[in-house]
Amino acid sequence: MLKKECFYLGKIVSKFSFKGEVLIKLDTDEPEAYTKMESVFVDYNDNLVPFFIEKSSLHKSDLLRAKFEDVDTEEDADDLMRCDIYLPLDQLPELEGDKFYFHEIIGFTAEDVNFGKIGTITGVNDSSYQALFEIDHNGNEILIPVNDDFIKKVDKKNKIILLETPPGLIEIYL
Repeated sequence: MLKKECFYLGKIVSKFSFKGEVLIKLDTDEPEAYTKMESVFVDYNDNLVPFFIEKSSLHKSDLLRAKFEDVDTEEDADDLMRCDIYLPLDQLPELEGDKFYFHEIIGFTAEDVNFGKIGTITGVNDSSYQALFEIDHNGNEILIPVNDDFIKKVDKKNKIILLETPPGLIEIYL
């Protein structure tokens, strides 16, 4: 399994018991949707390694307490600390309406109500507080905040996102 075929689910943040249980900080708004998983991929030494889950339950709000097969001691669990957890893309829940996952809008055409066609979405920068659409406009990069107030329509069938940005925002980049 390759990372590009998966989505990031969370990170192993601590040990929970002397029997090898770990706590996984889930990066999701719906942690309860991931309590019945049978397996996950652990990014171990830059390889996605499958780990089968014997049992799991929510711990506090967004932590998943998990017991992996063949991880039976604190030392075994220590080896997995700070590792990222992934699942295959086909396990992502389907989103309704204008909701979307960042990876699925790459290649969409961005259009603005007033400006017209802006360009092609090449990525989403979510490394800061405000996620940004990265849009290629004839070789120029345009950054537009991923903001519900700006997004007027998401047409998944035709791969178009219709935006209404503040006057002058797009022109700053041109």
